[in-house]
Amino acid sequence: MEFGGDDDRAKLTTVEKTTVVAAMMTVLFHCQQERSLGRLRAKIRARRRRTAQVTNVDGLDATAISSVVLQVCYAMGCGVLPLATPRWWMKRRTGGAWEDLKQCDNATEYFREKLRMSPRVFREIAEALSPHLQRCVTFYREPLQPDHIVAYVLYRWASGETYESNTCNFKIGRVFGPVAVRDVTAALLVVYREKNPWSIGVGVWKLVILRAFVGKGFPNYHGCIDGTHVYVDKLANAPSEDYYDRKRRFSVVAQVVVDLNLRLLDVHMGYPGSCHDVWIIQLSSLWARAESGSLFSGLPVMLLFQVQTDGYLVGDNGYPPSEWMVVPYGGIGQHPVEERFDNKQKVARGAVESVFGRPKGMWRLFLRTHKTNMDTLPQQFVVVCILHNILIDAGIPFNENLLWEMDANGVRRRVNLGIQRPLRPMCMESSTGDALILRDALAKRMKVD
Repeated sequence: MEFGGDDDRAKLTTVEKTTVVAAMMTVLFHCQQERSLGRLRAKIRARRRRTAQVTNVDGLDATAISSVVLQVCYAMGCGVLPLATPRWWMKRRTGGAWEDLKQCDNATEYFREKLRMSPRVFREIAEALSPHLQRCVTFYREPLQPDHIVAYVLYRWASGETYESNTCNFKIGRVFGPVAVRDVTAALLVVYREKNPWSIGVGVWKLVILRAFVGKGFPNYHGCIDGTHVYVDKLANAPSEDYYDRKRRFSVVAQVVVDLNLRLLDVHMGYPGSCHDVWIIQLSSLWARAESGSLFSGLPVMLLFQVQTDGYLVGDNGYPPSEWMVVPYGGIGQHPVEERFDNKQKVARGAVESVFGRPKGMWRLFLRTHKTNMDTLPQQFVVVCILHNILIDAGIPFNENLLWEMDANGVRRRVNLGIQRPLRPMCMESSTGDALILRDALAKRMKVD
C-alpha cells in the first residue's frame, strides 16, 4: 500500500488489486456451484418422489419384494429353477449308469453286472449306511442321497475306472469322487465291523469247519494264510524303491486268512511289495495274538505222540514253522509219509487262491494297476473283504468269467491274482522243536487214517 498525493490517502498497489479480484471471483464461482448442486438435488428428490408414487400405485412395496426374492430362493433350492446356466465349456454329466440302476423293471442282472450284488442286498447296505452318509439340504444345493453315493463307490470298485470316467456316469463332480470313497469306506468299517468272523470267537460256522477238516487229516484246523500283491502306479509321496517287488512292478502286500467256506477271517494290508511274508506276519496283529495264546479259543485236541494243539493255520514254505503254523516238508526225494502230507496240505491251501479270485475278480480296481492314495488303500481293501463275506452270507453266486480276460493279442487268459510264491523255503533251523513235532504228528495221523 502506498501513501502519496494531496490528501495523503492510501492507495492499493497493482498486486493487491489483483489479489482482491481473484478472491471475489473464487467466491462467485463457489456460489454458482452451490446453486447448481442445489438444483440437481431438487431434481433428484422430485424424480424419487415420482418413482415412489408409481410403485405405490402398482401395489409393490418392500415386503412384497422380499417375499418374491424368498420364493425364488426356495424354488432354486428345490430344483425347480436351475442354479446356473450350463456353460458350453463344461463337461456334461449324464448320469447314465445311475439312471439305469434306478429302473425297477428286472434290474437284477444289471445290478450284478455293475455292482456285483442283487438289488435287495444293495438296498440293505444302503439303508445301513444311510445315517452315516446323510447330508443336509441347503438353499445352494441339493445333496446326493445315500443310495446314490453307495452305488457310485461300489461301481468304482467293481469297474476299476478312473474318477474322471465313473463320476460322469453317476452325475457327480470329479472332486466329490474321492470324498465319496472315503466316506463310504469309513461307514462300512463302522457298520459291518462284525463281519470279521475272527473277532466273535467260536461259532456254529467254525465248528462245522473244524469237523470238515478232521476228515481231511487236519484236526483243529482254523484256516490257511497267504499273501497277494495289489498293483499300483509309482507313488509320488513315498519311496518308490520300497514298493518295487521282485516281479518288477509296484505293489502293496495284503495278508489274509481264509476258511473252508472261503470266508475271510483276518486281513492285514499296507506294507510295500518288497517286504517278505515273514516280516509282514511278524508285524501283524495276528502274530501278537498267536504268541500271546489269544488267537484260538476252542478246545485243545490231542494227537499222536501225546501232542496237544489249541489250533493252527496252514501256509506255504514262505512262512516260518511254529506251534500255530503248519508248513509243508518240501524238497525232492521225499518219504511217502511226507509226500502224502504235502499233497493234502496243498489241497487245504487251495482255498486261498479261490478267495483271491473272488474279491479281486469282482472288485477289479484291486486287480489292475491303478493310481491310489496310500492313506485309504488299506481301508478300502479291508472293506472289499467285508463285502466278500456279506455276499457269501447272502448267497450271491460268483461269475467265473470274471477270472478271464483278453490279452493284447486277443487270446483269452486267466487274470493275474498277484500271488507270488517264495523263491526258496524258509530255513528249518529257525523253527522250534514243538513246531516240527506238530507237523510230524499230523503226518503220522494221515498215515494211520
